[in-house]
Amino acid sequence: MQIKKFLFILAKIFKGDVFALRSIYRVKIGKKCRLSKNNYGEEPFLISIGDHVSAIKVDFITHDGAIWLWRELYPDIDLFRSIKIESNIFIGHKSIILPGSYIESNVIVGAGSVVKGRLMTNTVYAGVPAKPICSTEEYFKKNSDKFMYTKLMSRKNKKKYLIRNIEKM
Repeated sequence: MQIKKFLFILAKIFKGDVFALRSIYRVKIGKKCRLSKNNYGEEPFLISIGDHVSAIKVDFITHDGAIWLWRELYPDIDLFRSIKIESNIFIGHKSIILPGSYIESNVIVGAGSVVKGRLMTNTVYAGVPAKPICSTEEYFKKNSDKFMYTKLMSRKNKKKYLIRNIEKM
C-alpha cells in the first residue's frame, strides 16, 4: 500500500474525511462540509468541493475502468475526468458520482443515484441515471408540512418526540 494512501486512511479515521482530503491530497474543499465514509478512489486530487456540501457513503469515481478492454494493446492507457461540486449540495447515501460530473449549487441528489454529466442549479435529481425530479423550491414546499424541528434536541428528547409524533404524520 502506498504511504500516502495509508496516511490518508489514518487521517480519515482519526480526523475525518475533510481533514484527510485537505492535508494528504490537497483537495479543494469549502467551509461547513459534512463528508464521511466516502470512497474517493485513487485520484481524490481530481475532486473539488465547494461550501456546505453533505455526502455520506458516496462513491466519487474519477477514472473509467472500462479502458481495461484495451489494456493488453495499450498497457499504459488510462482515462481520467475531474469531478466538480459547487456549494450548498446534499448528495444522498450510496450515490455514485461518475467521472466528468459537475454538480452546480443548490442541488439535492437522491439516495442511490448515479450522477453523470452536469446537474443544474436549484434542482432535485434522483435515479439511475440521475434525472431532474423537481426544483429545490418545489421540494421544500411539498415537504414543509412534514418538517419536524428536532435537530437541536438531545437524543433522548428527540426519541420521545418522534415516538409521540411519527404516527401522526
